[in-house]
Amino acid sequence: MVTHQHPDIQKPNVCEAKRIRLISPILHIGSEVQRLNPFEYVQTSNRVFLPNPEFLAKALKQRGYLEDYITAIENRESIVELLENAFGNNWKGAKTPNGEPIFLDGFINRKWPEEQVTDLRPMIRNGMGQFYIPGSSIKGAIRTAIAYHLLKHAQQYQVHQAHRVSAIEQTLRQKLQGNGLSKYNQKRLDDQLFEKSLFCDFDLTYQGKAIRAKLGPNTDFMRAIHVSDSQPLVEHKVANKQGKEIPYNIPVVAEVIVSSHFPGYKAKYRASIYAEMVRKVRTEFTLSLDTEMLSWFSHKQGMKLPFQSVDDILSICQEFAQGQWDFEHDYWDDIKTNPKAMDRNLDFSQIREIYEPETCPYQLRLGWGSGMRGTTVNLLLPDDLVANIRDVCGISAPGFEAPKSRRTVVGPRGDIKYVPGWVKFKELNKEC
Repeated sequence: MVTHQHPDIQKPNVCEAKRIRLISPILHIGSEVQRLNPFEYVQTSNRVFLPNPEFLAKALKQRGYLEDYITAIENRESIVELLENAFGNNWKGAKTPNGEPIFLDGFINRKWPEEQVTDLRPMIRNGMGQFYIPGSSIKGAIRTAIAYHLLKHAQQYQVHQAHRVSAIEQTLRQKLQGNGLSKYNQKRLDDQLFEKSLFCDFDLTYQGKAIRAKLGPNTDFMRAIHVSDSQPLVEHKVANKQGKEIPYNIPVVAEVIVSSHFPGYKAKYRASIYAEMVRKVRTEFTLSLDTEMLSWFSHKQGMKLPFQSVDDILSICQEFAQGQWDFEHDYWDDIKTNPKAMDRNLDFSQIREIYEPETCPYQLRLGWGSGMRGTTVNLLLPDDLVANIRDVCGISAPGFEAPKSRRTVVGPRGDIKYVPGWVKFKELNKEC
């Protein structure tokens, strides 16, 4: 998240910072490119390779296959046969005329599905081509958790009556009845209902002087929070207490089931998605709080700030995760196995087992899997209202709760085994 600093305000050096270890069973953070074309990846029975396009073009030009490559691109065709013709059976080790490998280690994934991978969704990479988790993704999820916390405990923090859940609900129902809630104005609706009031409606005081700043990024108290990008999700091994080396950050291409259910809660699904994902995520990032900067903010309507420390922020995230966890538990508890859904056995018993603990073992949910309930404050609204919002602004599904569909991940043995996006935080140390 980028903010522009007011010219009269200098950022202080007083801060609380904690190094956080992030772990997750499986994770996918989308990239700017929503899906790859068939010529942008190559698959074998157990691997999916993403070539460096520039290096590949150089090597194919040297061998006289550049025109064939261009034709494959224009026709959106697979390039497997082209690679075999140009480089032989050892095309995986092909190099440019300068000796640069075309298929770098960081662009090779384990292939879990036995069938052909189609419509591949890439995961975000840094400038070095490595998977990572952007700090903006983590901070965005934290921001939602804070909004949820403020609205849930509105009386404690003295949130203005006009921006409490009851008022938000009333406004939304009025807009829905009057057909005034379109996909276009939905993007700005959060600002109108609560975002600007909760986060930006502040006066600033610096060194005892009032600072004039237009309502916006400069008056947003989230400026005081900084979240670094994670370390690259590079595959490596860590020895456990018994001395056994455990692999982490395993890159995979997995099948993702987008499922829902019939009115009687019998499971059904509409399609499979294939995506780059990281299994057994283990990485680190820094969560910082400028405590002096936080002291600048004084809410114009008397609302109290919901945190004073990094521990407070982590506690707020845990509360939001618990709300999502309870909601997901109830959903999966009602779903009935369907062994004959379009020739697929929709057995979600392993998913139900994940949600058996009453206490959520995670602190946040990121990327795929977060859904409507994890990226908004809709957990605080009545189910019928949330369903109406979905029907108007999203995919209409009258008579169903919202969100109706879920994403689950098929394991290497073909069973529906994982839910993506859940992450744990472990504090490593303190920095100032």
